[in-house]
Amino acid sequence: MNKSMLTGILVGAAVATAGGAIAGYTAFADKTPTEAEVLDVAEIKETQRTPREVCNDVAVTRQKPVQDQNRILGTIAGAVVGGALGNQVGGGSGKKIATVAGAAAGGYAGNRVQENMQNNSTYTTTERRCETVYDSHEEVVGYNVKYRIGEETGSVRMNHDPGSSIPLRDGQLVLSSN
Repeated sequence: MNKSMLTGILVGAAVATAGGAIAGYTAFADKTPTEAEVLDVAEIKETQRTPREVCNDVAVTRQKPVQDQNRILGTIAGAVVGGALGNQVGGGSGKKIATVAGAAAGGYAGNRVQENMQNNSTYTTTERRCETVYDSHEEVVGYNVKYRIGEETGSVRMNHDPGSSIPLRDGQLVLSSN
């Protein structure tokens, strides 16, 4: 055997041994995945209602306090005027009857006039009126995430968007964003 042939055999044996070692290492290497592939991310939204108070100044019309509940002043004034007018009619006993009838009619009319005046006697004030109203808005409260590890798929709810992959530790998803 010549020297170049011997060198070729030794180099060939070395390459074959190295190739076999690499192939063996690859065959026996740990093939446990280190991350899950994210297939889809969907936001989970909730409507949040925030209360706030709204106040307005409004004009309020009120009736003035009535000081003569029985409308005595209007009745007396009407009776006096009615009696005076009735006294102007007729003569003798007819005059007396006309005076009494005028006083009765005048008293009734005076009572009604005072009642209308009291009912229409109002004043206006401004009052502050408040009510609670609710503003609403959508808020993202989480994410539904579909993922794949090898040939298996699954889904999980997360509090943050994981991006394109989710890390794995000991074959389990690492869900925290820390």
